[in-house]
Amino acid sequence: MTELELQAQVADYIRLKYPSVIFHSDFGSGIKLTMGQAIRQKRLNGGRRSWPDMFIAEPKLCGDGDMHAGLFIELKKAGTRIYKKDGTLVSNAHICEQFDMLEQLRRRGYMAEFACGFDEAKKIIDEYLGGPKAEEVEF
Repeated sequence: MTELELQAQVADYIRLKYPSVIFHSDFGSGIKLTMGQAIRQKRLNGGRRSWPDMFIAEPKLCGDGDMHAGLFIELKKAGTRIYKKDGTLVSNAHICEQFDMLEQLRRRGYMAEFACGFDEAKKIIDEYLGGPKAEEVEF
């Protein structure tokens, strides 16, 4: 599954399980752009390539007692390694740049996480939103 297909699957999941939640998915990520489109995309994103793939605009008081202004998720294909066995970040420049952006967003009051694959993204979303409400779950 490509990151673009993963992004679509996560968007479908949110629409199905959390129909009242407002979210945004960055369509520009993960697709091939012409040089002109890439320059325009970068300019419109404040010159940053590392903006996360999805944003859920739902403030939440989380289990850690912190109020989060919303949830940002950087989606990666299942099996992508973010951390080495010793817990340090892999030495991939793009992942390091994305990690730094997630850290900046956390400092500003957002929850911001990597999610590798659909199951991990679903878990993060469900934990953040408190799980689908009974009337929103299909039986």
